[in-house]
Amino acid sequence: MSIALTEASLSPNALTVLKRRYLKRDREGQILESPQDMFRRVAEAVAGAEAHFEGGRDMETLAEEFYRLMAGLEFLPNSPTLMNAGRELGQLSACFVLPVDDSMESIFEAIKQTALIHKSGGGTGFSFSRIRPANDVVLSTKGISSGPISFMKVFDAATETIKQGGTRRGANMAILRVDHPDIMDFIMAKHDQKVLTNFNLSVGLTEDFMRAVEEGLEYDLTNPRTGEPVKKMDARKVFDRIVEMAWTNGEPGIIFLDRLNRDNPTPQVGEIEATNPCGEQPLLPYESCNLGSINLVRLVGADGTLDWDKLRRIVTLAVRFLDNVIEINRYPLPEIGEMTRANRKIGLGVMGWADLLIRLELPYNSAAALELADRLMATITETARDASRQLAVERGPFPNFAGSRYQQRGEAPLRNATCTTIAPTGTISIIANASSGIEPIFAVSYVRQVLDNDQLVEVHPLFEELARQEGFYSPELMKRIAEHGGVQDLAEVPEAIRRLFVTAHDITPEDHIRMQAAFQRHTDNAVSKTVNFPNDATREEVAEVYRLAYQQGCKGVTIYRDGSRDLQVLSVGKPPADAAAPALPVEAGKAGRKRERPRALAGKTYQMTTGCGPLYVTINQDSSGLFELFTTMGKAGGCAASQCEAIGRLVSLAWRSGVQARQTIKQLIGITCHKPAGFGDNRVTSCADAVARAIQMHMLAESDGDPSLLFVNSGGACPECGGPVEHEGGCCVCHACGYSECA
Repeated sequence: MSIALTEASLSPNALTVLKRRYLKRDREGQILESPQDMFRRVAEAVAGAEAHFEGGRDMETLAEEFYRLMAGLEFLPNSPTLMNAGRELGQLSACFVLPVDDSMESIFEAIKQTALIHKSGGGTGFSFSRIRPANDVVLSTKGISSGPISFMKVFDAATETIKQGGTRRGANMAILRVDHPDIMDFIMAKHDQKVLTNFNLSVGLTEDFMRAVEEGLEYDLTNPRTGEPVKKMDARKVFDRIVEMAWTNGEPGIIFLDRLNRDNPTPQVGEIEATNPCGEQPLLPYESCNLGSINLVRLVGADGTLDWDKLRRIVTLAVRFLDNVIEINRYPLPEIGEMTRANRKIGLGVMGWADLLIRLELPYNSAAALELADRLMATITETARDASRQLAVERGPFPNFAGSRYQQRGEAPLRNATCTTIAPTGTISIIANASSGIEPIFAVSYVRQVLDNDQLVEVHPLFEELARQEGFYSPELMKRIAEHGGVQDLAEVPEAIRRLFVTAHDITPEDHIRMQAAFQRHTDNAVSKTVNFPNDATREEVAEVYRLAYQQGCKGVTIYRDGSRDLQVLSVGKPPADAAAPALPVEAGKAGRKRERPRALAGKTYQMTTGCGPLYVTINQDSSGLFELFTTMGKAGGCAASQCEAIGRLVSLAWRSGVQARQTIKQLIGITCHKPAGFGDNRVTSCADAVARAIQMHMLAESDGDPSLLFVNSGGACPECGGPVEHEGGCCVCHACGYSECA
């Protein structure tokens, strides 16, 4: 019997995400299917793989089981499977790793293949460690090489071009070994946050390097072209530079390469050098990742305990589902199809971990939560491997099983080289109305901008349920919580409930790492997790977390210090004196409809120096915030003046229609023309850039340099809906509309 999934079964945010990103549309953009239709489409397509195997299960019966699994929001596959299964494109994988060897032919072949993958909606990971360093000899031309970072910029430009072409945003991961001669330049590559904007960066650390850090020793930098050492570096100096940049803006992350290869199930096929863009899926060249996640909160029974038998049933069915996806997938390159089918890696993970702990009345930062994490993930991986062994009996083991670590250890054949991964679940956790991956809850309450109202206060459903039960619920309190950022300092909330509802910024960085390590101990691949730091965290605290991650057996670490990136808001407190760029306030009271202009408005005029001459920018505002913008272009006329007037009109219309001023700054700042003006921090790259800087100056002036009382989150405003954005698993995710910078 089918589950009668209706729109009422889904949260408003889930419906928003599904309608914007997942449901099938016609050529005119009209939605052609309901969420129920989508789950039915995916279930039937994936069950259809049974026809590929002699003695496969009855497809109609299995399709119904798959449908109930997804429609009951107990398990969801990665986004491309939901979007494309049963449709013409048929590309069902989220992420890929491509090889980049030390030749012009290999580099530009990888760029072409990257374009094809991004066109199909996937993300890509690369190791640039094989490329010879900058200023090395190029024998074929008698010249010198430009080094890996110069080629990374070519990949970045190609990604930007494809993104501008209107397809889903492509994301990249770049990894460079810590013993590459260009490692210091790589670490500093995103010091200018306007470069490599389509890349996440991670340094590939080795065991030898970490020992040198611990002992205060030097280590060798090796030219990949010759395999010979070229110089020595102080390991602590390099480590400190990684820490410094991570403290400054969250990048680069770190990956422990030797640990990835310790758990590489097929070393006879190749060495693992790279991961997918969020770092949780180590892959060989030309492999793709095929992920899905179990919604843990759906495992709590009527008696308030975790149903372990239900968990095992879901895991077993999900493993068959993911193996079937490999079978029906239409891969963007033949090499990817060949390598993926040879190893048949799947990555079954979880979401709703924080919600589960709340249901079980276990604080996230407690010893009991760590014990449960250990038992839970051990059960999932053990059950997944049992299911994979059963599939190997039915369908045969993965082709590279011969020579694999499993065969070397005398283990029974498996259908899949890996079975489990903890991924950042991003948009699928919004669909499931669950917390993301194994992260703490995003927020107890936050403010969401909507089209028909000024603001809508979103409250965590479990908190609202408990607040009503305990009798302390009120709309006013929920709004205060949204403005406050949490409940830890609110006496109106009972202490026992405060202990349960800790957010990512309430727990210590050490607690983040210990939770990551607890899951990593029983995960085949890796664990995606962001370690959150308050804005006033020190560099030594970041360094200590890196050392703890190494000691606890993690495979990589991503950190984010609150408010450390340009044009991103702080959750509490004033901007630090040495911040790279001032934080900007979120305007309160804006509605989605156009505001009527009153007869008189107050404002200020700013003189900006541009390559076309002096530009005067006048900004007026009303009681709800910025209202309109006018420009006057000195003595210049023609195109410069007319284009500035056009910018002013469009910015004014956007503000009157409810668009955040922060979003207009983001669209205009950094635009370049052939007549820049000024130098250093005062450099203005175009008239549009000058307008953005004037808006920025005005907002800071109006907030007296202390905009913290207006902040609602730590990740900035969503570029699509203006809602709150949070850093999760190495990505920025909007929980209001489903936007993700990695998808």
